[in-house]
Amino acid sequence: MLKQYTLWNWALILVLRAFIISLRETVFLDKTTIRRFHFLIAEVFLLSIVVSAEFYLADHGSRADIRSVLMAVRYSATPLIAAQVIYTLVKKLRWTVFLPAILLAVINFSSVFNGLVFHIGSDNTFYRGPLGSLPYIGAGFYCIVLIRTLIRRSNRQIEEIIPIAFIGFAFGSGLLLPFLYGRDYSQIFCTTIGISLYVYYVFQILQLTKIDPLTGLLNRQAFYAETEHNAESITALISIDMNGLKEINDSYGHLAGDEALSALAHCFLRARGRKQFCYRLGGDEFVIVCHDTSESELQKLVADIRRYVTETGCSCSIGFSHISEGVSSVEKLLQRSDEKMYEEKVRYYQSTGRRGKA
Repeated sequence: MLKQYTLWNWALILVLRAFIISLRETVFLDKTTIRRFHFLIAEVFLLSIVVSAEFYLADHGSRADIRSVLMAVRYSATPLIAAQVIYTLVKKLRWTVFLPAILLAVINFSSVFNGLVFHIGSDNTFYRGPLGSLPYIGAGFYCIVLIRTLIRRSNRQIEEIIPIAFIGFAFGSGLLLPFLYGRDYSQIFCTTIGISLYVYYVFQILQLTKIDPLTGLLNRQAFYAETEHNAESITALISIDMNGLKEINDSYGHLAGDEALSALAHCFLRARGRKQFCYRLGGDEFVIVCHDTSESELQKLVADIRRYVTETGCSCSIGFSHISEGVSSVEKLLQRSDEKMYEEKVRYYQSTGRRGKA
């Protein structure tokens, strides 16, 4: 059995080993994310052992009772792994993301006794039960949630969409191909998941050179590259500066200040559209670059940002400029939006009597 397992899973073993080495060497990820990745690697590795053991028992026509338990583990593992992927890649999510997967696992293990999802006959033959499609529906649900969550939290640039599409394709193949190829595909399912996760991790590390680690927005270098290479399609800029950050840091500590900046960034991501990209230039200074955005769309974006920021209890000063104002270059757009933003900031501190930078 060990020889058979090694032959079936040698590519997976190599990929997971490379994954572990990469996690040990990276300096870009926090300890919590690295720990969750290690749990994910362990889950995929253990699932590969379960799959091999179940196939071994199926080939040798023995121990239908043990095979039933292994089948329950197999069916339960895919939604749990998908939930773990979401939990790992979106570190601010709560553990409740696992609840649907846990419910599915309970149903799968109950099938060992009642055959609702599957049944192993006395002749060691596998049969689907009345709820035989439930494991695939559950995995599909998590796949949709995963892709939707990653897209919503991305900056929606093509460099970020490609790896998201890749991991979606990999997980999607795990839902479709078993119906087309049956057991032949199941033998490479764990390898498929392992490779897709490692490739996505590599893409993420490459992207971190352009991402601000605190807020998840694009960084200053990415802003300069965008405004240099795609200046012709930029129609508007929004300059944003947080109000009262120094006061938050002095009163509650820098961790509270970091949380406030992250909350602000999330508001920008909620409000922006498909051709609008958010950047953190440094400190509490942000810019949103708008491509092919009309003046009415710009006004709506600013209004949405103000509404979302108000909901957080934070405050920010906003200035914006549009090419309809007769401003022709990106530099002039930025200068004009900065001027409006600082004018609003002065009015804010004058009206509140608070201390802060003007």
